[in-house]
Amino acid sequence: MKELMDLFWTFCKIGGLTFGGGYSMLPMLQKEVVERRKWATEAEIIDYFAVGQCTPGVIAVNTATFVGYKQKGIMGGIMATLGVIFPSIIIITIIAAFLQNFAEIAVVQHAFNGIRVAVVALIINAVIKIGKTSIVNWLGAVIAIIAFVLTAFSGISPVYIVIAAALVGLLSKGMRGKKA
Repeated sequence: MKELMDLFWTFCKIGGLTFGGGYSMLPMLQKEVVERRKWATEAEIIDYFAVGQCTPGVIAVNTATFVGYKQKGIMGGIMATLGVIFPSIIIITIIAAFLQNFAEIAVVQHAFNGIRVAVVALIINAVIKIGKTSIVNWLGAVIAIIAFVLTAFSGISPVYIVIAAALVGLLSKGMRGKKA
């Protein structure tokens, strides 16, 4: 039971202190889940994010579910998922009750502008960390550049880009296997 509550409270903290969506939670996930608690490796977190991006639902919830399931099975997945969504439910309920009264206040608008800029910095930091561990050869660099260009400048769904990258990786591995 203690492990289940640890999952809940850890993901509750991550969910409550992460602003800007799933990608902005990556630095906190790395610190809490990979470095501090050692519930997953850096590679596993990257895999969870990749699969979470391709599956229906919110990436933060999907990732929490994967980590929780790895630790304590179905109940672990449920507790981690509840933990990551609990702060959002509380915060959204409070904001919804008062937002119309405060949304036009200049201080609130400036605070949200500052939060958005900080989130961009967190996402860039996460991209650099992931890039260092994920891009290990020239093919990985080419796939990363093409994937970035396609997601940034085309209307192609990220799901198709991830599937294409996976196929290129599989084909590359298959071709290397035949040469050996």
